[in-house]
Amino acid sequence: MRTADGAGYRSGFVCLVGRPNVGKSTLMNRLVGSTVSIATPKPQTTRTRIMGVLHGEDYQVVFIDTPGIHQAFSPLNKRMVGYALGALSDADLCCVLVEPRPSPGAPPGPEEQLLLDRVREAGRPALGLVNKVDAAGGEQVLATLSALHDTGLFAEVLPVSALTGHNLERLMQLILERLEPGPEYFPPGQISDQGRETMIGELIRQALMTRTRDEVPYGAAVRVESLEERTQGEPLLVVHASIFVERDSQKGIVIGKGGKMLKAIGSEARQRIENLLGVRIFLELNVRVLDRWSEDPRRLTELGYPED
Repeated sequence: MRTADGAGYRSGFVCLVGRPNVGKSTLMNRLVGSTVSIATPKPQTTRTRIMGVLHGEDYQVVFIDTPGIHQAFSPLNKRMVGYALGALSDADLCCVLVEPRPSPGAPPGPEEQLLLDRVREAGRPALGLVNKVDAAGGEQVLATLSALHDTGLFAEVLPVSALTGHNLERLMQLILERLEPGPEYFPPGQISDQGRETMIGELIRQALMTRTRDEVPYGAAVRVESLEERTQGEPLLVVHASIFVERDSQKGIVIGKGGKMLKAIGSEARQRIENLLGVRIFLELNVRVLDRWSEDPRRLTELGYPED
């Protein structure tokens, strides 16, 4: 592992924060160059802190994707916001993502105002990013940039598009300018802090979120129960995983008529896992009801959402 030895190697932790569904996961995946954090069109996809590592010849940037900051009432949502606030307070630099406001002169919405208040409280160096500029008018973007600048919270404000890559080279330049001399936190080639089981579970949850509607994605959790590598013939990884829901009605939706929904979720997840790991996958999914798991502190910890 390289250390800061005066040779110019720089490193640091860069936290990506914003309200739900503002594009944090898409941005991190784009910057790292690989799918590290699952992204869907639905809010609150990211539930924990996930690190994505970008390696350069003389630098290492550890991006931290976080759950959206929002008014949290349930135990699960409170833990999610706690993960984001912890990362916001600990990072060397924060990239704060907002969307263009609907019209020039529009005040920040309640979630954006909450975000700005939390950034001010954390007191960390920060860049203000107006994301999704590819889908907004120029007047909206300029007005939002001006509003962010006027808060006095940001060293720089920048319009970007995580989806198209617009202005990300400039963003990386601003980040690298602010890195301090430091060690190589992760070895070459490692792009995430997530273990294989965690990444597989997240890909299954991504497939579930994209295939189901309404309340099901938010009442579901995934746990990988076992992994078994078989080497006879073509290498095969056998994955046994459980999908936990809170009600019998949700179980019926996830399974679907004649098992069609569960089969579709499994097929999509298997393809994603094979693309990630580069090995053939046999995936077995079971659906279990765990009554009100998202409100039970012990269950939350068991399913991978410990207190921060």
